Amino acid sequence: MPTVLLTGFEPFAQAPVNPSWDAVQIVAECWTAPASLIVARLPVEFGAASAALIELVDLHRPDVVIATGVAEGRTAVSIETVAVNMRDARIPDNAGAQPQGEPVVPAAEQRVETSLPVDRIVEALTASGVPVETSDDAGRYVCNDTFYALRHATAPLGIAAGFIHVPASAAMRLDSTVTVMDPAVVAKGLRIAAEVSLAAIPAR
Repeated sequence: MPTVLLTGFEPFAQAPVNPSWDAVQIVAECWTAPASLIVARLPVEFGAASAALIELVDLHRPDVVIATGVAEGRTAVSIETVAVNMRDARIPDNAGAQPQGEPVVPAAEQRVETSLPVDRIVEALTASGVPVETSDDAGRYVCNDTFYALRHATAPLGIAAGFIHVPASAAMRLDSTVTVMDPAVVAKGLRIAAEVSLAAIPAR
């Protein structure tokens, strides 16, 4: 049976929740696809998040890995297409680290691309009514850090792996001008993304 690894992040920056993890938990509760689903909450810490994720990849050897995180200001589920080899934090992470201009992986390639079937995911989410977009800027914070390390590690393995940013939620209690999305809607999008990614895996 194929395996999907789906992750979200813990809360950070004084927010009481992180909608990426809220949505991942909803997916887990409603999962019915003919595949094993493994979910995990990652720390918002440079290096530690990617190390935990890669450890899970090594342990479970999933066919699909989708890491998710929140991006305030996004108005749709954002399928990230590129990660860059750069840490440049606007705010400290949850361990107090605030790297400036450091590489994620020293002496490695400047950028890596997702291996998720982006066009198929966008088409499926659009058809389902979930607001969706593609993005070529995953930022320079822990989300990009994790995305880059994930693809750097999984590129030789032939795993469909990538990152999805999700909008803020009302439960984060942000400024009223910030666009929010119900985590249940986000979860629908993540479930579809996982199912589409599974369907795109070549037969073995």
